[in-house]
Amino acid sequence: MSELNTANQAAAAIRAGQASSREITEDLLARIAADTSVNAVVETRPEYALQAATIADEAVASGARLGPLHGVPMTVKDAINVAGLHTTWGNPAFADYVADADATLVERLTAAGAIIVGKSNVYTMLGDFGQTDNPIFGRTNNPHDLTRTPGGSSGGGAAALAGGLTYLEYGSDLVGSIRLPAAYCGVYGLKPTAGVVPLDGFQPPGPAGPATEFPKLSNVGPLARSAADLRTALEVTGGPVGKAMSWRLEPPRHRRLADYRVGVVLDHPDAPVTDEVGKAFSDQVDALARQGVKVVEGWPEGVDPSAQAEAFGFQVGLFFALHGDNADFATLAEVISEEHQRMATRKVWQAYFQDLDVFLCPTSFTTAFPHDDRPFEERTIDGRPYDAQVFWISHASLTGLPAVSMPIPTNGLPVGAQVIGPFHEDDTAITFADLATGSLS
Repeated sequence: MSELNTANQAAAAIRAGQASSREITEDLLARIAADTSVNAVVETRPEYALQAATIADEAVASGARLGPLHGVPMTVKDAINVAGLHTTWGNPAFADYVADADATLVERLTAAGAIIVGKSNVYTMLGDFGQTDNPIFGRTNNPHDLTRTPGGSSGGGAAALAGGLTYLEYGSDLVGSIRLPAAYCGVYGLKPTAGVVPLDGFQPPGPAGPATEFPKLSNVGPLARSAADLRTALEVTGGPVGKAMSWRLEPPRHRRLADYRVGVVLDHPDAPVTDEVGKAFSDQVDALARQGVKVVEGWPEGVDPSAQAEAFGFQVGLFFALHGDNADFATLAEVISEEHQRMATRKVWQAYFQDLDVFLCPTSFTTAFPHDDRPFEERTIDGRPYDAQVFWISHASLTGLPAVSMPIPTNGLPVGAQVIGPFHEDDTAITFADLATGSLS
């Protein structure tokens, strides 16, 4: 089934009777079982998956109505509940926990016909945006170079896609945990508009904490081998709990690449890109301009990128305080001031998107770097601070804007470009990524 590269291709082949879900699923499970080097998929349920695949094929034969992901085997991040599978968060304290119900997004993927065959690896308690390793399942390696990281904390899912061990993945993104692994592994990853996909069932084992919508920094979203697969996954998982049927993905602003107006920033002194990233990104921008894309260089008027990255750091601290970390993290006055600033920042970006359609910048300043077991505060990347990885992803995270990491051509390790779109216009960013990279459907 190697000729079926994407989830949409697999679904189309199953619907047309050109391939069976059973043979596609058997082939995928065999590849996962045979893997001895990447360590991306850490738990599977073969009996369930094969039975579901058989039922999917029977539905095709009977002419039943089929969902957009009908019969497609896929994985989800370990931290997302799937009934009957472990949800460990890579923490030995949760090693024996088995979920008794599906997360909302898993229910929706299953309703769309997808077959959840297993779980992908994470960093312990999702506590690292740059690496994937934990005491239960060990380290996940980058399929492009096993000595290097796949990113974190959704590194298992990104590596599984890059290594041919899944057709589609669902991860989570608080501090770039979808976008950074996507960039390092050469696949596509979407952090949706804040709040679009419900978080129900994405939590550490135990009683759910108090509900809060302030702020919506943590998001769940898809990773895939094509931008079109991101769209399909978001279409079937988006919308408030209980109202998914009435939710619709806003159509893209344009369907021709030459119609797009694109803001671009190539570099910044707070996280200067490596030569490899800089060349690939600059070449991609030049290629877009040759294809008729209107390219406008520079940050949006009114955006201070350094100040916004710092403000994002505050919001991450506030997020953890709201979830039981340091209750004395900040004063009420500081929280109010930062929240006003956050919303004012979103307003500035939205004004920018009245004249331009998307904003293009690096996903990370670097390509995948070697595994690093040193304490977090001692880690560096080519002599640069480890947390410099966060700079480029911080602006979409702070504002809640949708952002796609897309792979761009390079002669070396994968390089990711980040496409930031207008609030609640996820498909504008997805479609641009699709058109810009010639993504397979």
